Amino acid sequence: MGQVELITILGPTASGKTTLAVALARHLDTEIISADSRQVYRQMNIGTGKDLGDYMIEGTNIPYHLIDICEPGTKYNVFQYQHDFFNIFHRLRKKGKVPILCGGTGMYIEAVLKGYKLLDVPPNPELRNSLKEKSLPELEKILTSYKTLHNKTDVDSAQRAIRAIEIEEYYRNKSPEKNEFEAINSFIIGIDMNRELRRKKISVRLQSRLDEGMVDEVRKLIDAGIQPDDLIYYGLEYKYLTLYITGKLTYKEMFRQLEIAIHQFAKRQMTWFRGMERRGFTIHWIDASIPTEEKIMRFAQIDALLDIKNI
Repeated sequence: MGQVELITILGPTASGKTTLAVALARHLDTEIISADSRQVYRQMNIGTGKDLGDYMIEGTNIPYHLIDICEPGTKYNVFQYQHDFFNIFHRLRKKGKVPILCGGTGMYIEAVLKGYKLLDVPPNPELRNSLKEKSLPELEKILTSYKTLHNKTDVDSAQRAIRAIEIEEYYRNKSPEKNEFEAINSFIIGIDMNRELRRKKISVRLQSRLDEGMVDEVRKLIDAGIQPDDLIYYGLEYKYLTLYITGKLTYKEMFRQLEIAIHQFAKRQMTWFRGMERRGFTIHWIDASIPTEEKIMRFAQIDALLDIKNI
């Protein structure tokens, strides 16, 4: 398969991606580049599941990148991510390292592995105005009519759906002709988790994060001047907790609706990853329930990883 330039670890939310990435990074003396569309924001820690303490293993801090790089309330996108990623990737390669790309945002992962030429899509006020009265299901139905590449896994708020449609419309008229970056030869590890275990881990983790102070985290962001609509834009925890804090939902309604939304999100993530396989990616799946040490041993025996250690 040629010289491996990057290891990619992907999987649905709550599958243990970071734990494996950190252990493998220590094993290979390398660094981690995050592929999470929400962990880029500062002060959004519990809700995005940063778990920064997980980047220390046996007293060793594993360097990570593309976490806490912009302010809450802003709207980071895949165009920015791609350029930020390649700056870090090339710097690490010059140091002789094979970085580990780790995350669950399929669009971010695919955009860098294939080196797609992306466009910096400006706002379209006229289009936004024409869509503002439509419900999320109506907007999702519109999105299904498009065939171009866009991350539909994160679309769980009307604002994000409208932005997705805005991007698709822009690409319909200004589709880039060639890739901007070279495709990367990456060894891809996928963490697979059966539906029952996935649902259990998601529910347990949600309760744990609420116990850790996730409501207070969102309330502090609002108190600091972040507009509720901007937090709702980020979807999932920030959408439903904001609706609770602003009195739109009771606590019980918030918990139930958020739990369902996270389950649906995990399902969409897996749909994206299976789609990547249909688009030509080879993903080496491993059972999430296997202990981390055993995962490391299994992949250390694969020629691709042995080649990495000899670079």
